[in-house]
Amino acid sequence: MTRRIVQFGTSRFLQAHADLFVHEARLSGQEIGPITVVKTTTGADRAGRIAAFKRARPFPVRIRGLERGRVIDETVDVASVDSAFDAESEWPDVVRVFAKEAAIALSNVGERGYDLFEGDAGYDLSSRFPPRSFPMKLLALLFARFEASGKPLLFLPTELVTGNGRVLSGLVSDLARTSEAPDSFHAWLAASVIFADTLVDRIVSAPIEPIGAVAEPYALWAIRRGGFDPPLQHPAVQVVDDLEPFERLKLHILNLGHTVLADMWMKRRLSPDMSVRAMLADAAASEQLSAIYAEEVLPGFTLQDMGGEAKSYLSTTLERFQNPFLEHRLADISQNHAAKLKNRVAAFLGWVRLRDPAFAAPRLSALL
Repeated sequence: MTRRIVQFGTSRFLQAHADLFVHEARLSGQEIGPITVVKTTTGADRAGRIAAFKRARPFPVRIRGLERGRVIDETVDVASVDSAFDAESEWPDVVRVFAKEAAIALSNVGERGYDLFEGDAGYDLSSRFPPRSFPMKLLALLFARFEASGKPLLFLPTELVTGNGRVLSGLVSDLARTSEAPDSFHAWLAASVIFADTLVDRIVSAPIEPIGAVAEPYALWAIRRGGFDPPLQHPAVQVVDDLEPFERLKLHILNLGHTVLADMWMKRRLSPDMSVRAMLADAAASEQLSAIYAEEVLPGFTLQDMGGEAKSYLSTTLERFQNPFLEHRLADISQNHAAKLKNRVAAFLGWVRLRDPAFAAPRLSALL
């Protein structure tokens, strides 16, 4: 018996997150997996990864960092992936596996992965060639599953999009209407496919070639409850009623802290190779971030009745920042800095001021 998972995306994040969790669940005797990896992008990029996945051999995930003050440095040989396809050149195989074998699907297709392309609306759902965009690929695969009298499917997107399941479901439904899919398909889609909202949290710092990854010990996969059994039992997997508290903690503590440090790094014009940990070794930078957390961030969460959760998450976050094995470059974090200030800092102030319009946060306000 299998509960095959079709995974859209070859990212090192998925290798050190979902692929690892499924591997560990299978070792514990759970009926989950194996995984078929699908490369959804066009061109030669990631060709080496998909070729390595095709060999169906275990790949290393090295967990390195601090956990409650203890140094962790261990490697797991992940053996949950048993097949792989390139959608561009092996589309009929992708259709076959998705339509007839998958019980669960998941995706991690990047920040632009939900973008649509001109010509999507005119795509022939029965074509032997794949459409360009990921949402249209997914619609074509779901239509093939419908025509094959496919069983119910749980879809778990892991993109960093708020309400990612609902967003992706809406895109697929809209495309189905513009593609003139029959009413019976719309009814099947609504009744047989669950798109769950999820939130993921793990820093995966480096690849191991050709496949494999280095990751921190901390990991979270929060899945919003709704009409399905938990896909697997794992310490990092939580099925919850509401994702917003998890999103707020990650966005306004971990991500906000990264953006504050990146702002300091840019204004001081420091080394292009400077890491988060190196920045915090500077007393002035460390004191400024500590003041922002203590005097502005934690009081804001307290106003939103999340003071205890924020204090605990902050303690974990600061330990993650001090990971001696993690070289998380501020140059990478600083990309799209204006958008990150808006989403991480301005959104935090707006959220807190829903409770107290006079909430003062001079340091965070100065960043804006």
